[in-house]
Amino acid sequence: MAGVKFSRKEFEKHVKLTKEIEEKISMMGTHLESITDEEIELEINPNRPDLLSLHGFLRAFLAFLGRKTGLKTYKLNKPIKNYEVIVDSSLKNIRPYTACCIIKNVSFNSEKIKEIIDIQEKIHLTLGRNRKKIAIGIYPLEKISLPIKFEAKKPENIRFIPLEMNKELNGRQIIQQHPTGREYAHLLEGMDKFPVFTDSKGKVLSMPPIINSNETGKITEKTKDIFIECSGSDFNSLKKTLNILATMFADMGGEIYQMKLKGINETTPDLSPLKMKINKENINKLLGLNLKESEIKRLIERMGYDYKSNNVFIPAWRTDIMHEVDIIEDIAIAYGYNNFTPEIPEIANIGEISKNNVIKNKISEILSGLSMLETSSYHLFTKEDIKKAGTKDAMEVEKSKTDYKLLRNSLLLSSLKILGENVDSDYPQKIFEIGKVFEKSEKEETGIEEKEKLAIALTPGNFTEIKQILEYLGRMLSIKFSIEEETNKNFIEGRTGKIILNEKNIGVIGEISPATLKTWHIKMPLACLELDLTEIFGLLS
Repeated sequence: MAGVKFSRKEFEKHVKLTKEIEEKISMMGTHLESITDEEIELEINPNRPDLLSLHGFLRAFLAFLGRKTGLKTYKLNKPIKNYEVIVDSSLKNIRPYTACCIIKNVSFNSEKIKEIIDIQEKIHLTLGRNRKKIAIGIYPLEKISLPIKFEAKKPENIRFIPLEMNKELNGRQIIQQHPTGREYAHLLEGMDKFPVFTDSKGKVLSMPPIINSNETGKITEKTKDIFIECSGSDFNSLKKTLNILATMFADMGGEIYQMKLKGINETTPDLSPLKMKINKENINKLLGLNLKESEIKRLIERMGYDYKSNNVFIPAWRTDIMHEVDIIEDIAIAYGYNNFTPEIPEIANIGEISKNNVIKNKISEILSGLSMLETSSYHLFTKEDIKKAGTKDAMEVEKSKTDYKLLRNSLLLSSLKILGENVDSDYPQKIFEIGKVFEKSEKEETGIEEKEKLAIALTPGNFTEIKQILEYLGRMLSIKFSIEEETNKNFIEGRTGKIILNEKNIGVIGEISPATLKTWHIKMPLACLELDLTEIFGLLS
């Protein structure tokens, strides 16, 4: 969840706050945290970055209230002379894409500037994966000479005064000396060249995803026209982000001008709605209702869509609509969850916890009794994660809409990722997870076999400690594990082994190698085990 604070005064220019309105805010799926005389604080779901600004939220909320329903349209002005961004091929393996536009005639004040800074920060953290996937730059147009060039240069050849400094630095010095540079230096780690935006006179606008120029990268209340760029590795996400920002500025009174992206052969922004087919039977079956088409149309338009002949027209700034089910969820929100009537299903079966779940619960209780923390992680990983793990047999999900597209085939991968992301937390760190992994199998019709596994990780930890935990687990379950020596590239030689149960190899145990620790940025010695629960289920069921 992302917390946002809006000026109460600005909010009430559009909607007067009453008890009923406070309830409606929460009914739209945006939790109302607090209200003071000065501010309104909300919690916004990460899948709705279009609601992170006051103007974006008001656009959706006014439709939800039934005041301004349907798909809001915006005028796009075609690119005029020099409204171009030249995207150089040198960026190919660094930060290859950008989406840009120009906004004219915006009247800025302190509240609007704060709103802009807030939405930048929130998008960077959420949709932008902390600037790795998306970085945003906003610049006063009067200080820039068009066209713009986006290219990669040797860091020593990039020289400018970064924001909040008064001396010129080169690219290398910025990531070493500037506070923001040090914070995001890891995003350019190992690169011989850094990305940079420059204008037609060679002035640096910014070095994304690190920092803007102090001369050209700072808007004030005197600014009227601005240049916006979003840079990163996923062009579709960049276009959506630009759409969110461009429409926000248009709602502030600005005029949107498109820009040509030479080298990418695109013109942005493009606010054409996405058309998606929707089925009345599916809606009513999923929601347990009996809605007529006219009612569906009314509810859909209250969520900011247009509807015509079983087709829904989705706003270009919505990043969360991937399937018909996402639209049906919005129909449910518009209908009101408080209006659904709970029913007891007519079934003859009696519910009972499966025997395997009973065993898993017992394992969780045993390990929790050793002061271990249970974790639960996603089944999907990025190609970068899988590459770090050195895994070759991970299967890719078709038509994934995100970077997370590979099914995990090891729970240790999840443990390493969690520990690598929490290196600055208190030690010792003792975690375990019981979850599914996915392996290729010719026996299964789908070609995929799902297995339940257990992973345990201790840091700082050694072989003796992790072996003691395995032996204790065996005693409490009344089964006996044995360990035989084995070599594994992710473990220290001589400090690893395979776990044997009923003469079957069911897992691995040992101390993680220094090379693997370095790959995941883990600072302490780490002992782990991973075992397949299938044989245990068979013994105890």
